[in-house]
Amino acid sequence: MGKPISITQRMASSPLYTAIYILLVLLGNLGNATVIGVVGESILRDPGIVRTSDVILVNMAFSNLMVSLVRNTVVMVSDLGLEVFLNRDWCHFMMGIWVWLRSANVWSIFFLSAFHFQTLRRVAPPVVKLHGPRGPQTNLILGFCFIWSLNFIYALPAFIFSKNGGENSTETIMLVSSTTRPLMGCIWDFPSPYSGLAFATSSMVIHETIPIVLMNFTNLGSLLTLFAHGRMRNTNKSQDAPTVSRIPAERRAAKVILALNILFISSWGTNVISVNYFNYNRGSSTEFLLIVARFGNMSFIALSPIILAVGHKRLRAFIKSLLSRILWIDKLWA
Repeated sequence: MGKPISITQRMASSPLYTAIYILLVLLGNLGNATVIGVVGESILRDPGIVRTSDVILVNMAFSNLMVSLVRNTVVMVSDLGLEVFLNRDWCHFMMGIWVWLRSANVWSIFFLSAFHFQTLRRVAPPVVKLHGPRGPQTNLILGFCFIWSLNFIYALPAFIFSKNGGENSTETIMLVSSTTRPLMGCIWDFPSPYSGLAFATSSMVIHETIPIVLMNFTNLGSLLTLFAHGRMRNTNKSQDAPTVSRIPAERRAAKVILALNILFISSWGTNVISVNYFNYNRGSSTEFLLIVARFGNMSFIALSPIILAVGHKRLRAFIKSLLSRILWIDKLWA
């Protein structure tokens, strides 16, 4: 009897799947790198006036880019036929890095929603003044350190309970926050099925369910706060002018963050349903759902820069300038 066709072989044999996969990976890499470059350049160019929202966007785009480079790009190269199998030590390292980056990425996305909700509850705009302290606020830096360090501590079991397998190795359990199939021959190696199930369940609760619930609450709070500000603006004409002028901009920002949350929840939903179907069912639709999980896992990273470009003034201006140059070059060569 011939060896069964794996999910990787099915993907590689389909030009449509391969083309879509490559497109999403390239969008994730180029899009998030553009966000980091454009928004980060504005932060460095005006060090005396740093918008906190821009710093948070750079942090989110950086986490997206790292996940895309370290995980999605490697998966794409593997599906194109370049199979690399790591030794045990490198599998310890890579498994830990995958879990760390993915977990920090989820909480970095929530951080954007929580920041906007907190901003709407204050009267003063989130800007560091020219004659005040330079650079990002201390609380913001502490928040980033907290996110990345705490998730690193959470990822420590991934540095320990993993090993290298062979070409025919299969996963007995999968984590939503790290993997949907063995990669580079690296698989989980928990002491017992119960400890593996406990770690997978805690991963789903801590790094998937809780951030989603908090995103919904903070986003709903932002919308209700904007609605209240709108009513106050209509009924109280003596309201401070700076606060009134900020309402349209904050409403646009709320729409962008709402779109990001919907995109993240959609990608998360397809991923978590598919992976848990594999973990607890193993029915006839397993391979198809794992393919869906892989596309869902990268859809937010690939499409979020497009949403940001719609709502961010500097990104829109950069893309318009880039497109105009491309069109000008095409006309020149015509």
